[in-house]
Amino acid sequence: MKIGVLALQGAVTEHMKAIKACGAQSIAVKQGEQLKELDGLLLPGGESTAMRRLIDYAQMLPALTEFAKNKPVFGTCAGLILLAETVEGEEAHIGQMRMTARRNAFGRQVDSFETELAIEGVSDSFPAVFIRAPKIAAVENGVEVLATHEGDIVCAKDRHLLACSFHPELTGDRSLMKYFIEKMCSKQTVN
Repeated sequence: MKIGVLALQGAVTEHMKAIKACGAQSIAVKQGEQLKELDGLLLPGGESTAMRRLIDYAQMLPALTEFAKNKPVFGTCAGLILLAETVEGEEAHIGQMRMTARRNAFGRQVDSFETELAIEGVSDSFPAVFIRAPKIAAVENGVEVLATHEGDIVCAKDRHLLACSFHPELTGDRSLMKYFIEKMCSKQTVN
């Protein structure tokens, strides 16, 4: 199985290592043409505004949007913002996941924290690392909320799209990555 990581900015190396640890091939994606060979795509954490500028510079937005309409995509932290259909206070980016994202909802860099989360269908105690994290302010009907933290939605699944507010690649726990690869990417079709 070939899982791409959008490799324009952010935690690319960490996500590629996590994918390899789950037994899949990881591919650094820097051009839209590379998407054709993938079974799934990871949008890493980083800085969403910088990522969007680089996506535009590389002329990848149409290809990323089309991919997200039809194939599995997992957005972590900034990747969540890129996937969201609505982003509070700004234009949507890829915009295929039926949710509203709120940037920096858990505070600034100094407010970063770690906590244990129950993620439905994944883990009863997942070590979640929040760094200037967004949250999912709202979801539309049909979107599954997989995890919350103090009442805020921090992980959700919308058909073949998965998003989380935290950084699963920064821990040794690969259960969420395995869930994406084994449960979502192996299906190869939109649910």
